[in-house]
Amino acid sequence: MPNNHRRFARRPWWNSLGIPPCLTLAVLAGCSQPDQFAPACPNLQLLNGAGDISSFNGHGQDVTDLVFSAHITAIPASCQSGGHAITAAKMQVSMQVQRGLALAGNVAHIPVFVTIMDGNTVLQQQDYGMNVEFKANVDTVAVATPEIDMNFPVSAQKSAAAYTIYVGFRLTPQQLQYNRRGGG
Repeated sequence: MPNNHRRFARRPWWNSLGIPPCLTLAVLAGCSQPDQFAPACPNLQLLNGAGDISSFNGHGQDVTDLVFSAHITAIPASCQSGGHAITAAKMQVSMQVQRGLALAGNVAHIPVFVTIMDGNTVLQQQDYGMNVEFKANVDTVAVATPEIDMNFPVSAQKSAAAYTIYVGFRLTPQQLQYNRRGGG
């Protein structure tokens, strides 16, 4: 008795995409990488006393003189290999900014700095001024700086963990004194 039933072999899912079998192996082989750990990241520190900023209009330091206040809430960062003998780091500075009664207009300029140190040696210091816009009827906003990219030279003897990144608001001497008195 003849067999009228066709036998269907189950085809691999990639065949349904029209990819030839020999090309499939080449594509899949390109996806595999040896197990790698993320490289060590630099130490990230919020500079003591520089995590808060209060800006006043120069007439006093009460609530009617406050232009804005801000508080650093997080410093999300990540590291990956940047090529031969380089660790690439990316970070942002997240903050909450509050509009003060003395803010003229709807934009506050927030001064943030990032300092990279190797032991006691300053390798680089960069200011990142950020304009924060308040929409109508909004007094507090959560914002973050644009992503900041950094590269650290590394070797078998020195990982990126040997470096320290300090972050904070760029304070005037009066703002630092205000923070130290417990105002910030």
